[in-house]
Amino acid sequence: MQDVAIPLAVRVAAAWAWRLLVIGAGVYFTSQVLGRFSSLLIPLLVALLLAALLAPVVEGLVRLLIPRVLAVVVVVVATLAVLVGLITLVTTRVSAGAADLVASVNSGLEEVQTWLSDGPLALSTSQLTGYVDQLQAQLQSNVATIASQLLTLTSAATSLITGAFVVLFLLIFFLYDGQKIWEWCVRLLPQRAEAPFDGAVRRGWITLVSYVRATVVVAFVDAIGIGLGALLLGVPLAVPLAVIIFLGAFVPIVGALVSGAVAVLVALVTVGATKALILLVVVLAVQQLESNVLQPFLLGRAVSVHPVAVILAISAGITLAGIVGALFAVPVVAVLNTVVTYLVRGGDGGPLPEEEEDVEAALLEPDPVPERSSLGDARDEPDSPPIGPATSAERPGQLSR
Repeated sequence: MQDVAIPLAVRVAAAWAWRLLVIGAGVYFTSQVLGRFSSLLIPLLVALLLAALLAPVVEGLVRLLIPRVLAVVVVVVATLAVLVGLITLVTTRVSAGAADLVASVNSGLEEVQTWLSDGPLALSTSQLTGYVDQLQAQLQSNVATIASQLLTLTSAATSLITGAFVVLFLLIFFLYDGQKIWEWCVRLLPQRAEAPFDGAVRRGWITLVSYVRATVVVAFVDAIGIGLGALLLGVPLAVPLAVIIFLGAFVPIVGALVSGAVAVLVALVTVGATKALILLVVVLAVQQLESNVLQPFLLGRAVSVHPVAVILAISAGITLAGIVGALFAVPVVAVLNTVVTYLVRGGDGGPLPEEEEDVEAALLEPDPVPERSSLGDARDEPDSPPIGPATSAERPGQLSR
């Protein structure tokens, strides 16, 4: 009788309200728990991204009859050599061009000051001096805060070194023994949940591999295009700027925008407004090439995440975990999209490809699959491991308990 007295709209709103409260509380407490273990979670996610990038290379060497141990060692050592080489190149170029950069910046600031006084704003010398004095006063009043931030950076550098060793340790074992690690994780689940969860996560892994491959190619094109434009325009530190642009491209949309703005700003204060405007055109052209040609061609439907979802995911990642959250937001959302879609559709996600080389083609043009009557039919699908390609023909349903 009481239900009849309450309007249907109110009952529906109340039902939605308490469910949303429960979901929100679950998300909040989960984020708090993950934040407590961020020193372990972040290296784990970084190792997974690197494993998604390097696992196909390891498998290619294994197919050339190179022992897996040797293949893993070669790939990891080569990756470390590339990273060390990039760091050495950047630091060498920065140290060599620091004096010229300071002189260029001083000259550029003088030009900006002249433009502010003689240009459309028509600011007087006294006004400019007042603004400069206010800036100096702000800096002096925040000396203690800056010093504490430096101490925080020192502590962060120590944590970064520790995390790098953890990433290296996890990466080696993911590349060498990823299949067995995943099978052990699946055996922890109830038997009826093994097949659907295994199939969902394997497809999520393929999505992650596709995302990382495409992101690396896009980042490389961005760095080459904008870095070459900066070099031709005579912008100092073009190589370090290219490295910044390469790293920034791993955060979709926002990273490319911020890193491109940094390059244009450096050009403005070093080589003048005209060349900075030309570099801005280069940055916009490269980003249009990235968004309209490279990403649709490389990703297709393999990573089907709407730009609105990308922006919201990056914003949520920044709110929860800063730069690290922005870096992992999109791959996490892409993988969850694949996993949840597979589970919601009853495990009807199409067969997995037999060979690693066919992953992207199979995702872009999926083969027709006969309808399944239950989740248990997902056990009949061929597998592709979530951490590195499969080393055997074992199927998900045949995992030994």
